[in-house]
Amino acid sequence: MIANRLAPAAAPAAMLVAVAALILLAAPAAAQDKGTLDPKPLPPLADPNDPKTPAKQLFGRKTTPSSLQARAIGFYSKGCLAGGIALPVNGPAWQVMRLSRNRNWGHPNLIDMLERLAVDARKAGWPGLLVGDLSQPRGGPMLTGHASHQVGLDADIWLTPMPDRELTRQEREEMSATMVVARDRKDVDPAVWTSGHVGVIRTAANLPGVERIFVNAAIKKALCRDAGADRGWLNKVRPYWGHDYHFHVRIVCPAGDADCKPQPPVPAGDGCGHELDWWFQESVLHPPPPKEPPKPRPGPTLADLPPACRVVLQSP
Repeated sequence: MIANRLAPAAAPAAMLVAVAALILLAAPAAAQDKGTLDPKPLPPLADPNDPKTPAKQLFGRKTTPSSLQARAIGFYSKGCLAGGIALPVNGPAWQVMRLSRNRNWGHPNLIDMLERLAVDARKAGWPGLLVGDLSQPRGGPMLTGHASHQVGLDADIWLTPMPDRELTRQEREEMSATMVVARDRKDVDPAVWTSGHVGVIRTAANLPGVERIFVNAAIKKALCRDAGADRGWLNKVRPYWGHDYHFHVRIVCPAGDADCKPQPPVPAGDGCGHELDWWFQESVLHPPPPKEPPKPRPGPTLADLPPACRVVLQSP
């Protein structure tokens, strides 16, 4: 997921082409992509100490958390996670999806928030959470998918209500999330969208410590229409490309984590005015494809991340 900045009021064609390329590059770990029942360990690197080795190759091979005090280090899209803990794969009101990815790790504050959201959302008409990607055991850049989710403070939640039974391992790896955006991408699909969707996103936005929530612009449009008189929470819900099948919750930097870099605050207002119109221009709904297929990006090296991430990577 590449949700790290707000869209400008206007954007040149070059930006839209670049965005199209970024979306293509981010696609491999989308909610719709299947996992596997038989995950294989990655082969060892020929020279893990080569300074040119992409950091994603290093962090992607760590299958356990560091034995350090919990800390979020760096920015959401350029950092790592010390002392991460795992969200249990089953809870009283949640189930973790795509277990083969091993991305159900986060800062303790994120885990606490998700456990509370799962319970509170039931009171708002949502039967339970199907939880997608959080972070890797030590955070950091990922081999596939997200540009953010690096510091253990981001979580994807499917827009599919949890069934009233425990899903099988195969279902968790292969079932698809629910597409709630209409075919023309200008609104939500009325055959799918429910008051429960509004309830779970409102509940998440109202939780203490939630910094912002990313959704497809059509979902933001529907929330603006369906929110009623209670509209303060809409300020945290921001439109961003993708997010058709899930919403992305981001929490604030934990108190005392001096190395955690906060995101600039969102603009004032509920975000439901003319600023939303930009997202429904034809050039934004259907950006032109890049003239050439995007080339894979190696991504940052360990030296590009905060110095403390080297300690996280090397910790037992």
